Amino acid sequence: MALSAWVIKPFWSPFIDLLKTKRWWVVTMQLLVGAGLAGIALTIPMPNFFRITLAVFWLVAFSSATHDIAADGFYMLALNVKDQALYVGIRSTFYRIATIAGQGLLIMLAGGLEIWSGNIKYAWSITFFILAGLFLAFSLYHKYILPAPGSDKSVVGQNNASSIMEGFIETFASFFRKKQAGVAILFMLFYRFPEAQLVKLINPFLLDPIEKGGLGLTTAEVGLVYGTIGIIGLTLGGIIGGICAAKGGLQKWLWPMAWSISLTCVTFVYLGYVQPQDLLTINICVFIEQFGYGFGFTAICSTSFTTRTESTKRHIMPFAQPLWHWE
Repeated sequence: MALSAWVIKPFWSPFIDLLKTKRWWVVTMQLLVGAGLAGIALTIPMPNFFRITLAVFWLVAFSSATHDIAADGFYMLALNVKDQALYVGIRSTFYRIATIAGQGLLIMLAGGLEIWSGNIKYAWSITFFILAGLFLAFSLYHKYILPAPGSDKSVVGQNNASSIMEGFIETFASFFRKKQAGVAILFMLFYRFPEAQLVKLINPFLLDPIEKGGLGLTTAEVGLVYGTIGIIGLTLGGIIGGICAAKGGLQKWLWPMAWSISLTCVTFVYLGYVQPQDLLTINICVFIEQFGYGFGFTAICSTSFTTRTESTKRHIMPFAQPLWHWE
């Protein structure tokens, strides 16, 4: 349900491009995400919390997707072309770190609070309050620290609803008039496909006992393997990918990055077949896979465009996400 907010993102992204500034949207959406997370924390102790939190989660997802649109455009406006390529690896690395933190570190925090308090609802409520505080702090920090590029202007007074819709239609039409538009769509749909299927099964595979086909690691060992060694590999891959894209250009590195994000998944084929018991082998394989992801994901982040007639990635990529996360 929450993913639907990302799927329909292309239908309101033209309005984000035209109403207010990208900077305003970034700061405001961080504030709304923080408020939504605080709302979830408050409703968890209630008897009918499930329905309420489900609705608030969708609002948080909507705000997050809107933030992604604005941050994408602001990134292009605030940096020159060389810096865009240089920092794209850093950007993709922190995106993945946030994903790992949400899937692992927050669960560990909630689990620790549950053991300490003996109350599951209390543990999750405190966890979401901490998250809400972080996002509110991010919003306040970015309100004062983010630059204000001269090109980041609101054009709300220059456009009515009709012209906004015309711009929206032109965005799609201009893309499909380009040569090999179909190839570009297939590229964006399937670029992350192998890795996206793998990432859903990594934690169950690492935790499941040997007799069930897993590696039988403890939660602490998974934290070391995936949450520490994996993040080191991811960070190095993202940084090196950004440097390569900045120096050699994306056209030169596109195929190496595409092979990198897919072929390194073979390390988990090896782990599944051999089921090694020593942490050194497991750490090396996870490091290689995460390094390959960090290096390869740089390419997909580099395909961002900022103008309405060239906003290909922001309008097509959301439709790929359900395919990436199909289970």
